[in-house]
Amino acid sequence: MITKEMSIMEIVQNYPQTIPVFGKHGMGCIGCAAARFENLEQGASAHGIDADALVKDLNDCILGSK
Repeated sequence: MITKEMSIMEIVQNYPQTIPVFGKHGMGCIGCAAARFENLEQGASAHGIDADALVKDLNDCILGSK
């Protein structure tokens, strides 16, 4: 399961199928240097995104793809 404390790059590396979910929420995390050191909550906050909604969508994505 994905949590707000996980780094963005950790999520993308372990669950590449989540890339479109980040894009849907307005986070182009793949090319962003901050993604290497920010956790999900910090990145969401920087973009004005509801971190809880993002986590839910990310987890729905990985659970639906198994």
